Amino acid sequence: MGFCFEFCLAPIRSSARPAIRRSLSTMRLSAEGTKKLVFLGSPTFAADSLKKLNSASKAMGYELSLVVTQPPQPAGRKRILTPTPVHAVAEELEIDVLTPPKASDPDFIEFLEKLEPDLCVTAAYGNFLPSKFLRIPRHGTINIHPSLLPLFRGAAPVPRALEAGVDTTGVTIMFTVLEMDAGPIISQREVTLKGDEKSHELLDSLFDIGTDEVLNVIPSIFDATVEPVEQDHSKATHADKMRKEEGVTAFTENAVRIHNKIRAFAGWPGVWAEFISETAKGVREELRIKLITSRVHEAEGGPALGVHEINLGACKDALRVVCDDGSVLDILELQPQGKKPMPAKQFKGSLQGKTFSRKRVPH
Repeated sequence: MGFCFEFCLAPIRSSARPAIRRSLSTMRLSAEGTKKLVFLGSPTFAADSLKKLNSASKAMGYELSLVVTQPPQPAGRKRILTPTPVHAVAEELEIDVLTPPKASDPDFIEFLEKLEPDLCVTAAYGNFLPSKFLRIPRHGTINIHPSLLPLFRGAAPVPRALEAGVDTTGVTIMFTVLEMDAGPIISQREVTLKGDEKSHELLDSLFDIGTDEVLNVIPSIFDATVEPVEQDHSKATHADKMRKEEGVTAFTENAVRIHNKIRAFAGWPGVWAEFISETAKGVREELRIKLITSRVHEAEGGPALGVHEINLGACKDALRVVCDDGSVLDILELQPQGKKPMPAKQFKGSLQGKTFSRKRVPH
């Protein structure tokens, strides 16, 4: 049975050091010749990577000796301390788990030095890895990054790639260095996009592909035949963390750009718009609605600044919105504030003879 020695609830006191040493002594000893691999990750898609790496471990001659993940965080209305998905999977697999608040924690670094891992693999771990960490694994630390580096370095590569409307993206396996996402590239896989992918779906897919690539390159890393290639840093672009205030639209932009933003910001922060419904007697109601799924009906058009009313009969399965530049966006799925997501057809039925328009904004 694996153990979990948690660093997350309070700063570690010097008295904790003997406990760490005792914990290290209880860890399974690797079979002779078996490489020791440490996995660092936190969210659900990283947990799937952990499962795949664990399944392949015996056949490939390595052992998952340790999992490192973010500390448990309060979740739900009752704010119950909840472990990360990676933490939960590691316990199911009976792999030892550590949850340091920072990867620079002295006790954690000492623990890792005594473990003497051969390779560390990171997948959306969420903590900066200092040089004293990177010096420890015999063959280095490799990272799964969901973009074709040097493009989209940073915290939100998948949303920013979708927002930019790229036709092709992919996943990169690289050696980790101190500068974010700037390490030498070991392997890359390109993925052609259809134009309707949402960020969370694409993220899952890219990490699944990336985990396969990790399994492909591990043998060459262990036998020192790997030939990493330096990135062309002059071509680097950056993928900044998303901000809540970005998730709004008033249809002043082109339909293609709004469609890409809806795909990119699916989940969080989402894309919201304001509309007006009005009864035959002139009773008006402002509605704030989250736009969940869309398609571009017309990518180009002429200026249409005065077109705000939505023809509810124009499309059977969608709210057809004319943007200010005359381009046309179909809203297929939406979520009125305080309600559950629903198809646009169902929402139109709830309007019961009212007129419906996008809210006017000053220009």
